Amino acid sequence: MDDTNIVVVFPGQGSQSIGMLSDYAETWPLVEETFKQASDVLGYDCWDIVCNGPAKKINQTEITQPLMLAADIAVMRVMAQQCMLMPMVFAGHSLGEYAALVAAEAIGFEDAIKLVSRRGQLMQAAVPEGEGAMAAIIGMNDDPVIQTCERITQEVGQPVEAVNFNSPGQVVIAGATDAVNRAMEALKEEGAKRALPLPVSVPSHSSLMKPAADKLAEYLGEVTINTPKVQVIHNVDARSHDDTDAIREALVKQLYNPVQWTHTIQIITDGADVVVECGPGKVLGGLTRRINKDVKSFSLDTMVSMQKFLDSMAVEA
Repeated sequence: MDDTNIVVVFPGQGSQSIGMLSDYAETWPLVEETFKQASDVLGYDCWDIVCNGPAKKINQTEITQPLMLAADIAVMRVMAQQCMLMPMVFAGHSLGEYAALVAAEAIGFEDAIKLVSRRGQLMQAAVPEGEGAMAAIIGMNDDPVIQTCERITQEVGQPVEAVNFNSPGQVVIAGATDAVNRAMEALKEEGAKRALPLPVSVPSHSSLMKPAADKLAEYLGEVTINTPKVQVIHNVDARSHDDTDAIREALVKQLYNPVQWTHTIQIITDGADVVVECGPGKVLGGLTRRINKDVKSFSLDTMVSMQKFLDSMAVEA
């Protein structure tokens, strides 16, 4: 195990669900303790929302973001408690980038909870609920998706853009709801296998988020950020940064620029033996396998999956 090169990735919005990590919480007190920390910061019961919903509440972006951050870090803490692994690099998809920075001790957990709650509020305020949307386009290369989005934007007079380059053959688009709907239909007609609306209430990473990014920049200026103790690869440029101002800039730009996830996985799996997804769901594990079939991938979304990972690392849980 000591010679195993491990990278850890954290999921973002879209992986949330009512009851997530419930089986973890039955065994490891660290899970509810982590959510209690978040609740104390926010002034509402995060674990109650996770357990009981309703779905509309858990999918509301200003609530989803701190809940997902708490879930990601809870799984990371359990993993660290059980096997004392030191990852060679962290990365997170969209919101997950904040979890990566917490894990690398660049941002304190409580500060990050406040930060992503504020981020969600700014994003929702920038585009009223119902006026923005996101959709996953499956089975089409990047360039045709980009070109169709550009054409629909001109035709409709409202933006729709390719915003997440998740893996070969999977691109997420975002923008004004009408433009996204038109683009989904056009892309299906042009050969996309599927076009799936995503359970989010804002068009993340699109140009519609620029006003939110400007306000986030002001807020980030008040947050203590340290040099990461472990390398963190950022979404916007698929690079790591030691300079704290560069980290702030990457977080601001991330809000209205595409997530370069395919490139990120290509970089972090170079020399890695194992990619571990810490958080709810298995989305990033699936993407990792599509991007690099030669690297082992584990999604630690349940106790069973955690035990399989620990067994594979020859660690007694």
